[in-house]
Amino acid sequence: MISSQEMRLLEANSGISRQVLMENAGRAVYQTIKQRLDLNDKKILVVCYHGNNGGDGFVAARHLCDEAETDVLFIGDEDKLKKEAMLNFKKIEHNAKIQLLVDDGIDFEGYDIIIDAILGIGIQGKLNKEISAIIDDINNSKAYKVAVDIPTGLDPDTGSVIDKCVNADLIVAFHDLKNGLEKLQDKTIVADIGLPRNVK
Repeated sequence: MISSQEMRLLEANSGISRQVLMENAGRAVYQTIKQRLDLNDKKILVVCYHGNNGGDGFVAARHLCDEAETDVLFIGDEDKLKKEAMLNFKKIEHNAKIQLLVDDGIDFEGYDIIIDAILGIGIQGKLNKEISAIIDDINNSKAYKVAVDIPTGLDPDTGSVIDKCVNADLIVAFHDLKNGLEKLQDKTIVADIGLPRNVK
């Protein structure tokens, strides 16, 4: 198991670019979903924020759109996208197979699979109102819910829920199980994203 701080240090010191790690992470989400679910005639919603977790979601959407109808709901601020996340945002922005949604009034019941790529290990303090409302929308949906790395709203180190969190059916954790996922191991798949195994 690994703490969020150890994970950040490992990524920073790995010698692997964040762009490559993001591509590997997003592809791992896609591959894990494809292995476990029949994507034929499915409608997928990927909910992304402007952090690196959202960037992973953009990559996953780019791979998923070749298999199923894929929409991306971007609830972040485009001006706050970091370089790698922005590159992947641009790749889906003009992708004819992906519908990019940025407005309210989305019918969450219209999707078979919803992917939570909102905060990941980047949670800090209480959730803002928009993210809190989106979590309610996701949880109230009958869709199969997949969390990228860690469900939004769950503390990656303690496993505590400060306000509320996405009730994921499947969690695709990167490199190692985050400490906060200890009680959710039965629904967590650990995906290799190319980081060295011999160091924490």
